[in-house]
Amino acid sequence: MKHLIPFLCFTRSFLQVLTQCTIQASEFNLDGQYLLGGLFDIHQVSAAVYHDRPEAIECSSQPFTLSSYRRFQLMRFSVEQINNSTNLLPNVSLGYEMFDHCSDTQSFPGVLNFISDKGLIQPWGKSHMNVSEVIAVVGTYTSTETLTVAPLFMVNLIPMVSYGAASSVLSRKQNFPSFLRTVHPNKDIIEMIFRIMLNFNWRWIAFLYSDNDYGQDGLELLMGTIERSEICLAYAKGLDYYTDYAAIFKQIDALRINVIIVFAPEWNAEALITSAIEKNVTNKVWIAGDAWSLNKLLPKEKGIRNIGTVLGVAEPAVTIPGFSDFIYSSINQTYCKNAGQQKLCNQVCNCSSVTPEDILAADPSFSFPVYSAVYAVSYALHNVLQCGAGRCNDNITVYPYMVLAELKKTNFTLLNESIHFDENGDPLFGYYSIVFWNSTGDAQEVGIYQFRPSFYFSINSSKIHWHGTGEVPTSLCSTECPMGYAKIQTGTQKCCFTCKICPNGTYINKTVDPYTCINCKMTEWSEEGSTSCNLRAVEYITFTDVGTVLLIAGACAFIGLTLAMSILFAINYNTPVVRSAGGPMCFLILGCLSLCSLSVFFYFGKPTMSFCILRFLPFILFYTVCLACFVVRSFQIVCIFKIAAKFPQLHSWWMKYHGQWLVITGAFIIQALLLLFGYAYGPPIPYNDISWYPDKIIVDCYINIKATACPVIFLVSLCSLCFIFSYMGKDLPKNYNEAKAITFCLLLLILTWIIFATIYILYHGKLIITFNAVAVLSSLYSFLLWYFLPKCYIIIFQPYKNTQQYFQGLIQNYTKTISQ
Repeated sequence: MKHLIPFLCFTRSFLQVLTQCTIQASEFNLDGQYLLGGLFDIHQVSAAVYHDRPEAIECSSQPFTLSSYRRFQLMRFSVEQINNSTNLLPNVSLGYEMFDHCSDTQSFPGVLNFISDKGLIQPWGKSHMNVSEVIAVVGTYTSTETLTVAPLFMVNLIPMVSYGAASSVLSRKQNFPSFLRTVHPNKDIIEMIFRIMLNFNWRWIAFLYSDNDYGQDGLELLMGTIERSEICLAYAKGLDYYTDYAAIFKQIDALRINVIIVFAPEWNAEALITSAIEKNVTNKVWIAGDAWSLNKLLPKEKGIRNIGTVLGVAEPAVTIPGFSDFIYSSINQTYCKNAGQQKLCNQVCNCSSVTPEDILAADPSFSFPVYSAVYAVSYALHNVLQCGAGRCNDNITVYPYMVLAELKKTNFTLLNESIHFDENGDPLFGYYSIVFWNSTGDAQEVGIYQFRPSFYFSINSSKIHWHGTGEVPTSLCSTECPMGYAKIQTGTQKCCFTCKICPNGTYINKTVDPYTCINCKMTEWSEEGSTSCNLRAVEYITFTDVGTVLLIAGACAFIGLTLAMSILFAINYNTPVVRSAGGPMCFLILGCLSLCSLSVFFYFGKPTMSFCILRFLPFILFYTVCLACFVVRSFQIVCIFKIAAKFPQLHSWWMKYHGQWLVITGAFIIQALLLLFGYAYGPPIPYNDISWYPDKIIVDCYINIKATACPVIFLVSLCSLCFIFSYMGKDLPKNYNEAKAITFCLLLLILTWIIFATIYILYHGKLIITFNAVAVLSSLYSFLLWYFLPKCYIIIFQPYKNTQQYFQGLIQNYTKTISQ
């Protein structure tokens, strides 16, 4: 119990002070069967007030707020209008008890009065005995005021219907179960301001806010909202009584900010705008929050046009029928005649100098929320008392929680507006206006923002007379990049950047990511500074290509020639020319050359894996056999004319064991194994060559160098060995020129592939495939035309040279020559 002693002492001292501060204030209360509580900041504490003991603030000593006094009178009018109605609460009188709640955190008399039982707080009292006299409370105005006092009402579920508290935290029903409001929460106002900025493309902004729960909640919501956009918060500053406005304006100018959002109550805004006029701040766009956008004094301040253009979001001005008549009749009454009636402090106005005209001309903001709040509670009471047929059931004991239950379900029409709440107690009705402070000092409506039931935003910028040149002002940290350029952020703000053109093969999509040049897909291409990619043209040699037709015709002719030569050699098989050309080996060479020519057919059409394999396998394998044949043939020529005379035993061994066939068979087996292992390791596969042309895809076969290195080296080795042996026979008889023919064929072969290699290095288009096929076919024709064709010529046109006597004569003459 010891921890309760300080609290009890504070409570007792506080209540003693409250009971000592009394004043006549019949304007603040009205007797009735059911009481509504009202909290209005008629006076506003301009700076923090410090006490050395618990003590209530006397609000009447603080600066007077005319717009709040207007709302105060509006609640009085609403109750009187309801009492005069025979439909809403027949045979029931509604009363009120209102207090001047002038401080965010230091004004509790009214709150303690509402939650006490006959003016006394009973901490240990039974719940059914500790009953509040009020069935609901209308108020308070600011978010901080509400957050300070709301927990005291939440304990007993006393409905609290605010007409001005917009902080988002109040929507949390687990913390504020009996709180509702008739004003839209901050998230709706911030969303509306966000839409305005998007509409005018303002991306570099300052946010000045009241340094309290209301302003800080607005700042948090704004930062969350602009996070998904291109808008940057360049500067944010909380405003209070001690704010150095000169420093704020200096910082805003240094950052080159042209749009300033002021999210603060009217007393903060008045101090800010007045200071801006004094400090000669010019050419800015000011966006006013709903708390001061309809201010009646600032638009008429001298020099207000110099600060720039003022836009604002505001509740639409709703004319409440009968209110002006009530003000004229009510203000003329005197409320201080009853000297014997004593009320708690903060129920005095000290506003005898206020005229009805002053009240009616005051800022009308939050008037309809007050009006609808009173009516919402009244309709809830109507349902609790089961009113109907001109009477209400007065046998029902009304508790605040019963009114709360009906408030949550309420749905009625008031001045053509359907009043109802969502599950968080936030309003599901109303729209806001976008206003412009024109030259006459009026807030002219230039747009509309419909919240519910469906979203609608519209603004007519032609009605806005912008400062300066009359054009819509800009507010950017950096000028937008041209098309095809990516942003490179400088510093911490995404709105400050430099521009870099996107290179070839990339593009920029500003709607997705304006900071990154996106690489095109492998099948696409783009020029420098592109905003999209184009499909690459897929290129390969088709079967209908002119070059393809000629090469296929050449391959077919080659096969025909080899077949014809084979037949000619078969007919003249026993003649010296055929035997000197190799005899049975000729048929093997011609057959392998024909098989090699099959590779040509697979160089055309779109490559597949089988095409890529057959493009190289027949040529390499069977050309190896051909070269092996020419190797042994060259060796035999040299052996017969040179080695036979000097090394007869070697010649005898070669002839006995058919050394030529062993060499050919061995070469074939070795090459076949090398190809098998190589293709198992890395077979040729189709691939898209995109490295040489930005707008083309050359479809070709990829050759694994490691896999094909050994077969190629072996083929080159046979070619080199053949060239060596054939070159050794260059001094043979002139008419017996087989070695010379082989040497010449090999020289053509080497020259062909040197030319192809040069072209391959210098050119990378699709025709390289055609050149490769030409090189293959040229390699085949070199042996056919320069080795076999001369022999066919002798057989057909010089038969006298195709005799045994002619060849023996050549050999004998050459033998005599080398023996000498």
